[in-house]
Amino acid sequence: MQGRLALSDGTVFLGQSFGSEVTTSGEVVFNTGMVGYPESLTDPSYFGQILSLTYPLQGNYGVPKRQFWESKKIQVKGLIVQNYIENPSHFESKKTLGEWLKQEKIPALQGIDTRALTAKLREHGVMLGRIELESSSKNKELSIYDPNSENMLPYVSCDKVEVYGDGRKNIVLIDCGVKENIVRSLVKRGVKVTKVPWDFNPITSGIEFDGVFISNGPGDPKQAKETVGNVRKILKKNIPIFGICLGSQILSLAAGGNTYKLKYGHRGQNQPVLDQTRKIAIQTAQNHGFAVDMKSLGRDWSEWFINLNDGTNEGIKHQTKPFMAVQFHPEANPGPFDGGYLFDEFIKCLK
Repeated sequence: MQGRLALSDGTVFLGQSFGSEVTTSGEVVFNTGMVGYPESLTDPSYFGQILSLTYPLQGNYGVPKRQFWESKKIQVKGLIVQNYIENPSHFESKKTLGEWLKQEKIPALQGIDTRALTAKLREHGVMLGRIELESSSKNKELSIYDPNSENMLPYVSCDKVEVYGDGRKNIVLIDCGVKENIVRSLVKRGVKVTKVPWDFNPITSGIEFDGVFISNGPGDPKQAKETVGNVRKILKKNIPIFGICLGSQILSLAAGGNTYKLKYGHRGQNQPVLDQTRKIAIQTAQNHGFAVDMKSLGRDWSEWFINLNDGTNEGIKHQTKPFMAVQFHPEANPGPFDGGYLFDEFIKCLK
């Protein structure tokens, strides 16, 4: 079936459907990684977005079993690729990419020039868009969903407290749409992880804990007002805090700082950053559309990491207290594990 990606500025890209035959809309973004589509598609940070993959071949190694996903389901609103490989070849493949998308009712288009689409988004900035199929051509007047217009954390967070591991130290993980490899990365370092909903207040919960972790997640951090307010209360207790991605932005807002929307964001497994403490450069996996305005934070905060491509902030650290966060994903999946040492640095801060 023929389909098209219609952008909010009127640009149209024609393609062929290989996913579910439904219409969808959202924010159109691109990812520059060469591999890792199962992990990317199940990353809750993509909730509300139509994902375009710049690498021209997708689906060639199929879809692995559930243990390799980053959440329980596909999170993107739709998928755009240049060439879809219908006959995968990999010993761990359980189904084709097309079969998986149809099962989870996610539309997808192939045959689109993703390089031209990426160039369009880099020049203009991310745009809203809609995937339409021939069967849905009557719905052209439908509004386009803007994921930044609401707080999306209730859609991706857990709805009850969950406990992982049995270590002596307990970390409360505020689930804003956490990737599962973050939990794995903490548990394998010998700590207990108590995962709580996005609006959970650990201070009044009665739970005994040694540190707080703020996870990744989708959308505009300023929409997560309750989470920001709870983190502000935790800061006053001087409890060790570590944030990743959206968690870094939430920590900054709670500390009195500001965030802003990037023109087209950082999404891929090939983003170089500089650790200004160790004076080393590492390669990182990233998935974010907002960034911290370092100038808005007080003198008590230092810029821990910077992006070596555009100079934007990639991490913050308090000068004297155990508060820290990074904008990238040290847990990878997909991507390099260069930043794995950051989990160890956080655990050393636990009381």
